[in-house]
This record gives sequence, C-alpha cells and structure tokens, in this order.
Amino acid sequence: MKSRKILVIGSSNTDMTVKTDRLPAPGETVLGGVFTMGHGGKGANQAVAAKRLGGDVSFVCKVGKDLFGENSVQNYDREGIDTSHIIYSDKPSGVALINVDAEAENSISVASGANMDFTPEDIRRTGDVIRESGILLLQLEIPVGTVLEAARTASEAGTFVVLNPAPACDLPEELYRHVSLMIPNETEASQMSGIQVRDLDTAEAAARVLVGRGAGNVIITLGARGALIYGKDGAVHIPSRKVDAVDTTAAGDTFCGALCVALSEGRSLQQAAVFASAASSIAVTRSGAQESIPQRDETDGVLSAWGKTL
Repeated sequence: MKSRKILVIGSSNTDMTVKTDRLPAPGETVLGGVFTMGHGGKGANQAVAAKRLGGDVSFVCKVGKDLFGENSVQNYDREGIDTSHIIYSDKPSGVALINVDAEAENSISVASGANMDFTPEDIRRTGDVIRESGILLLQLEIPVGTVLEAARTASEAGTFVVLNPAPACDLPEELYRHVSLMIPNETEASQMSGIQVRDLDTAEAAARVLVGRGAGNVIITLGARGALIYGKDGAVHIPSRKVDAVDTTAAGDTFCGALCVALSEGRSLQQAAVFASAASSIAVTRSGAQESIPQRDETDGVLSAWGKTL
C-alpha cells in the first residue's frame, strides 16, 4: 500500500434518536420514548471509527453554514480527524431521524441537505488529497456521480477504494470496476445482486455476482452470523462474537472504519475482517451512533479475550 493515510468521503448528519419498545407501524404514533441528539452520517461515523481505532484519517464532507454544521466540524476536530478539506454549502446540514426498538433494531429517515449538494466538481477540487491517500472509504449518502468521480480519481492513482454501498441503489457499471473492496450488508447485497441472502451459500452467490461486475473483493456483513469474504481465492466465513445487542446503529460503519485501519497497517483481508468484527461487536452493546464506537485499546482487549490476534 502506497500510504497508511485513510481518506473518508461521505455524509455528515446530526442524529436525532428516539428509543421505544417497538418501531411504529405506518400511520402509528408510539409514546414513551427516550430522546437523544448526537453526531452521525455514514461518512462521519466511519471517519470517527477509523480514527478511534488507530487510523491516520482525513474526512471530506459537505455541511451547511449553520449550527449543526459548525458543531459537526468541531466534533471531528476533537476526534483528531483532519478537517482541512471539508466543504461548506448554502444548503442546510444533513439531519437523520432514528427510531430504535427494545430489540436493538432501527429505522432511519434522513433529510440529506448539504450532503446531496456534494458534486463531482467538489471532488475534482480535492483530487490531491485523494491521490495522496492509501485507502479511500466511500458510501452512498452523497450523490452517486460524486462517489464515481472520487472512486475513479482514486483508482487511477493506485489508491485502494472501499465502497460501503449504503443505502443500496443502482450503481453505474463503471463504479464497480474502480472498487477494490465492496462491503454491503445482507439487505444491500440482496438488492444489488438480485439474490436473496438467507445464509452463507446465498451470501456467496450474491458476492460472486458483485465480483463479476468488477468489484475486486466483497465482504457481506451478516449481523449475528458474522461476515463472508469473497474474492479470487474463494469464500471465507468470519464468525461473529456473541454479545447482548442494545442498538445496531453504526455497527456497520464501525466495521468499515475498523477494517480500513487494519488494512492500512498491512493486515490481510481476513485479519482485517476479524478486527472489524471485534470492533462492531462492541458498538452494538451501546446506544447511539458515534457514541457507540469503541477505542483501539477496547477492541484489542476484546480480540485478546476472544482468542484472536492480528
């Protein structure tokens, strides 16, 4: 890898979360919840995860010239993330409304705001930081054309491109060819591949479709069943660590950020997935998005207790 630097390009949101016994059905109001407000957005969550877990991290996002945007950037600065390339928009900063039930399942609605004002031209103006990075981590909470421009710029420079295709959508065929590693969950893999992921065999079949479109490798995260790695050497199952889950918000983002850190340290894809699984297993035992993301020493401790090493 040409550099240990991790660049995350993606969304920044303020999360407003209500925790209730169950998720409301359409048209239904559920009373009696606890409200919290915190920092979120898949891009931001992944940048914070990568930094807390030991990465050298820069974050490029687009925020509004408002209190939410100002508070978000201050938060990234406190985390020690390089924010020198963050872009400001005349649109309001992104906001996410999150419901979490007693079984730790969630539903999320997002008002994207400035995130959807992130343009390919913005990427062209920040091309140097992309080319200087060893790993570029992307998601789909900004326009797909912007993601494609970033992936193209990075791959042409020899940067390792990681795409977390969330939320799932139709992707340009060209984008697959610029992706070194794709990390969907089972729902996203099902939607993108056309194969319903129900178990390890169907996960492998779905991953094979995505690799066939041009992605270098695929890791499908499977919740309590762990993760499945698929690439030129075939499929490998990474079991999960058994925990009592409280809130699954940001668990996938923690996995993605952690995996990029391990890769930046020269670990194999399988070793990186074990590290990422340990980190996300901590995140699901805590409420909130960035509030749930663990530090490096916590994750190393879990790995040791789990009998795993990097």
